[in-house]
Amino acid sequence: MAEIRDPEIFRAVLENLETAVCIVDREWRIVFWNRGAEKITGYRRHDVTGQTNQANILAQCNHINCNLCEDGCPISAALLSGQQREMEISLRHKAGHAVPVRLQVMPIRDGRGGVAGAAECFAVQHELSDVDVHRGNLANHGCLDTLTGTPNQAFTHSHLRENLAFFQEYGLPFGVLRIQIEKLDELRARHGREAVDVMLHVVAQTMKYTLRPDGFLGHWADNQFLAILTYCEPDQLEKAAHSVQRMVSCSGIQWWDDLLTVSVVIGRAMVREGDTVESLLERARPEAQGNAAAASGSPGS
Repeated sequence: MAEIRDPEIFRAVLENLETAVCIVDREWRIVFWNRGAEKITGYRRHDVTGQTNQANILAQCNHINCNLCEDGCPISAALLSGQQREMEISLRHKAGHAVPVRLQVMPIRDGRGGVAGAAECFAVQHELSDVDVHRGNLANHGCLDTLTGTPNQAFTHSHLRENLAFFQEYGLPFGVLRIQIEKLDELRARHGREAVDVMLHVVAQTMKYTLRPDGFLGHWADNQFLAILTYCEPDQLEKAAHSVQRMVSCSGIQWWDDLLTVSVVIGRAMVREGDTVESLLERARPEAQGNAAAASGSPGS
């Protein structure tokens, strides 16, 4: 019994958990960073240990104020007032994409009851889809866009036709999001093609983490992606579109001395009787939907 109470055993367990665990002291310095935190954030232990958590190591976004470190930081609540907090936020991965997590922060108290530090635990909210699990097979058969890490246009087109066939035969509903990245030409002119390529990859990774596990995301054009959500209702499609917009706004890449970000415009459409690939995509065209919304005062569907 004495052996299992050895502090090194407890430390080894914490270090190897899949759930991320980060511990900071009163000065906000990171003193513990486990394997789960490395996997979820991309930051290795030697990257962060001894660094202050206020140094933008883990940029946090709650989709409303977009930077919790400026206002309402959960670590601040734990350190200053001893409050325990739990919330859904996104963390910016070392590579730049946003990862939605469930975060819990709790104060660590010393023997006299004072707050000596704080512990953060976080886990990814959504697992990636089967498409991501089988990326190697897709690449081997020429179905993967190597730049974005998503299925290419030909495979995406085939997947869309398959969903239409299931709808026509069995009535299984689905919706599509046609996601257009804005101002890539300006980004290319100021920072070059390489910056655009990195940004496309970051945005793709962000959207894959944002969509439901059964959601499909493919690269459709230079500045467009297509998401296919099966068994969804119109309100679920609308919610997914807003989630993608918010999460992309929280992602970004550090390019020399600049933090580069982009925004997206999203067209959405639910499948209808008699739809073809062309008619469905036309209704989901971001420009067409934007014009319809401007004319009616509400988003199209």
